Amino acid sequence: MAVLKTLVSYRLIDPGSEWRLHRQWYEQSAMADLLGEDFTLAAKDNLYRCLDKLLTHKTDLFSFLQQRWKTLFQAEFELLLYDLTSTYFECDPPEAGKRRFGYSRDKRSDCVQVVIALIVTPDGLPLAYEVMPGNTSDKTTLRDFIRRIETQYGKIGRTWVMDRGIPTEAVLAEMRASETPMHYLVGTPRGRLSRLEQDFLTKPWADVRDTVQVKLVEQDGELYILARSGARRDKEHRRTAA
Repeated sequence: MAVLKTLVSYRLIDPGSEWRLHRQWYEQSAMADLLGEDFTLAAKDNLYRCLDKLLTHKTDLFSFLQQRWKTLFQAEFELLLYDLTSTYFECDPPEAGKRRFGYSRDKRSDCVQVVIALIVTPDGLPLAYEVMPGNTSDKTTLRDFIRRIETQYGKIGRTWVMDRGIPTEAVLAEMRASETPMHYLVGTPRGRLSRLEQDFLTKPWADVRDTVQVKLVEQDGELYILARSGARRDKEHRRTAA
């Protein structure tokens, strides 16, 4: 329990890696005096083993946190942001486990990696995550996560926000046909966007906020949005100039 208290305090006060907690933070904090423990508490193996033990309680912890966020912050969970990333390891390929070669977002195709999927609210409150094999394709993950969220938090009308590379047309069709209202906001494939070019040209720009304008086109039961951001344009100009 003392190891868990240390990990939680570290995350709240000065979040970083477990390696940093082991090498630096613990001995520079008052945790040893507060808990009546010596430095062996922060041994790296103890920290990682504690995290491993928490995995079996992951679902219950997320359900508890969701209820606390409702109570403390009046948080809402109808709009969900879903994304994936990866992290690589500079080691020899293991014979088993999730560390495998795959598409590297870090441009390190020479290294094995794992893929990490995360679902958060617009306020950054996490609802679920999963560490998957490094050769997992983004397009194969969404259906399972939708099922997981509905099983854990119930079937209610939700809007999923994600990159264009995550959903397949088949999964989007399933979302549209769902008995429970389900919506999504996703980047349009570039090929389809080109086919809509003439439709967008005939539409006027509408102001939605300062420096942001949009055009809307409805086609085949979908609403397509073309956005123009002055702030984004200025940022790109500064990057080009640099």
